[in-house]
Amino acid sequence: MITLKTADEVHHMREAGRIVAKVIRVLGESVVPGKTTLLDLDRLGHDTILAEGGTPSFLGYRGYPNAICLSINEMVVHGIPDGRVVQEGDILDVDVGVCIKGYHADACYTFPIGAISPAAQRLLNVTRESLNQGLAKAKPGNRVGDISAAIQKYVESHRYGIVRELVGHGIGREIHEEPSVPNYGKAGTGPKLKPGMTFCVEPMVNEGTHKVRELADGWTVVTADGKLSAHYEHTILITETGYDILTRED
Repeated sequence: MITLKTADEVHHMREAGRIVAKVIRVLGESVVPGKTTLLDLDRLGHDTILAEGGTPSFLGYRGYPNAICLSINEMVVHGIPDGRVVQEGDILDVDVGVCIKGYHADACYTFPIGAISPAAQRLLNVTRESLNQGLAKAKPGNRVGDISAAIQKYVESHRYGIVRELVGHGIGREIHEEPSVPNYGKAGTGPKLKPGMTFCVEPMVNEGTHKVRELADGWTVVTADGKLSAHYEHTILITETGYDILTRED
């Protein structure tokens, strides 16, 4: 069931979103290529969430062992932080969820680490813009499929693969709620967008094939061909006239 959020519920989600955005920024600014490990970033993210009065949405969710999902290069999503050192030229997907007073917010940003290749930068640019293309369709009266179709059209026009096995989602009292928000599909289909709806739009774009596989850890998803993947995400609210991004610091 899709729930429409009250002003008080949106207030809590916006506060969670502010913390999400701060954590993403802090982690992106804290990477020292060749020195910082993924576990360093996870600990910093966890500490920052707690210091801001939130709790990590991901920690313990379905058994996930860490506070932050950190995915490098060919990792699409759900990378488990470990002792791997972040290197110059990597691209790092920082995915953060925070809960405040029982309400969640979730966002992701893919950072270039130092100087990256032109091909990697192009992938990041296209993925980030595909999120914008999808958000442009997020307004009352449109349907979820309008968002999905806009993302797919933009990504595939640049000859990249759009991941199908993983999709955006509703969010609120639970980290994952209805509706599902695929990054591919047909315009004019799916649930109609109404003021008060809150959900995450999160294109995951692969340099090569759209196909992915899961590693033996049961969490980390990587590209099937070993090529790069990028991921951007915001939690949004459908308003009377369009949408509002809840996962930002201002």
